[in-house]
Amino acid sequence: MKKEHRIQIDAERCIGCGLCRKDCPAGNILVENRKARVVAQDCILCGHCVAVCPKAAVSMTGFDEPPEEIDKPAVLEPRELLAALKTRRSIRQFTKRQIAPEILAQVVEAGRLTPTGGNAQDVSFIILEDGIERFEKPAVRLFRRLLPLMKLVNPVARRTEIDDHFFFKKAPAAIVVVSRNQINGALAAANMALLAEAFGLGVLYSGFFSMAVNRSRALRGMLGLKRGEQAVTTLVLGYSGVQYHRTVQKEAAVVRRF
Repeated sequence: MKKEHRIQIDAERCIGCGLCRKDCPAGNILVENRKARVVAQDCILCGHCVAVCPKAAVSMTGFDEPPEEIDKPAVLEPRELLAALKTRRSIRQFTKRQIAPEILAQVVEAGRLTPTGGNAQDVSFIILEDGIERFEKPAVRLFRRLLPLMKLVNPVARRTEIDDHFFFKKAPAAIVVVSRNQINGALAAANMALLAEAFGLGVLYSGFFSMAVNRSRALRGMLGLKRGEQAVTTLVLGYSGVQYHRTVQKEAAVVRRF
């Protein structure tokens, strides 16, 4: 957590229903004399108690935004979501059309709202937009040095040319997803990619650029990465310059049932 937060329970509003106690994954709430109370302030601050209270008696301090009331839970249409997953492609050809700042902000918001293990909220985002090429150049230099070694063991590498736009493909923007925990960063990136595509953007997961960042002291310095932080993945974003006309087959799922 970046800030200090405290859980507070308004005794006048609390009706002692016990919903917060039952839903707390940390066992951090007790109900005594028909009133809920917090055991300690060292829980994971997941906010289940805030969300489940029917009387809004529970709150958490230190946040920039208040909770929003849920009139009707948002529900995704399963067939449309599955169709979007089936037809998505990694985009490597982009138009010159720029991405509106508010769209990039919403894509980051999708990552911010993604749950993290232990509610660590340890994922951050680096938007590369203006002068994006200056971050690409050191990565290109690094991979050009590595390519001869890779060609010795990898047939695909033997056919690969690392040009000046090898990582970002002339896209207008990229977002580096940073975390100390790979799973948390990967989950955030997946939700960000879905929302980006909902806005009509093409997306490329650039694992190669993330690899370069994690291995280059110069790039880490340019991006301001701290000790222990790693680039989990990089989402290259832009409007697609290619149209695909059909889906592509995939192997059947390997499923084990017990």
